[in-house]
Amino acid sequence: MKKHADRGNDLFELVMYGVAAVCIVYFLIKGNWAKVLEAALIIGVLLLIRVVVKVTKTPMFAALRFCILLFITITMIMANEFGFYGIIPYLDKFEHLFSGVILCFVGLLIYKKANDSGKSSASNPRVAIWLSLFFSIAMAGVWEIYEFTTDHFLGLNSQNGSLVDTMTDIICGTAGAIGTSIYLAFQAKNKKMPLLDEKH
Repeated sequence: MKKHADRGNDLFELVMYGVAAVCIVYFLIKGNWAKVLEAALIIGVLLLIRVVVKVTKTPMFAALRFCILLFITITMIMANEFGFYGIIPYLDKFEHLFSGVILCFVGLLIYKKANDSGKSSASNPRVAIWLSLFFSIAMAGVWEIYEFTTDHFLGLNSQNGSLVDTMTDIICGTAGAIGTSIYLAFQAKNKKMPLLDEKH
């Protein structure tokens, strides 16, 4: 299953490179340099992720890698490159929901790295799940602090000047984190929790 998931992610990433390359050529012909830059940035982000994984020697389990690739597809390809913000209502809220999923997996990865650095062979799934949940919720708040700061000092309008927008974003991220934590709890119960129970 793990090998099939890895191959699926490899194919997914390859398709993303292909789409980005086609976009570069198409928008280059059209003379839309902003879109060309966005497409090049997609390739740059994909390559950067590979470099970070290699340099830090951090294993990226299949579920996390798939979520990251899908998130880049939605935010950078669909939303920015093809303008889906004007087509799909509340796409921004879906992105925040999905970011909660990714950050929860990142929290699990942090727990695994910390546990390994402590040279402890025993992992505690309950602690891992709670840490992942709280890490994801905290990062949702940190992101809104970042948006508030940039809006205030740089004159941007990321939060639409609305407390409702800010709180809805945090709620969406929290919902994604809670859903992922429930998934991890079921996986732990079945001894299939990513990183902790899966056999590599």
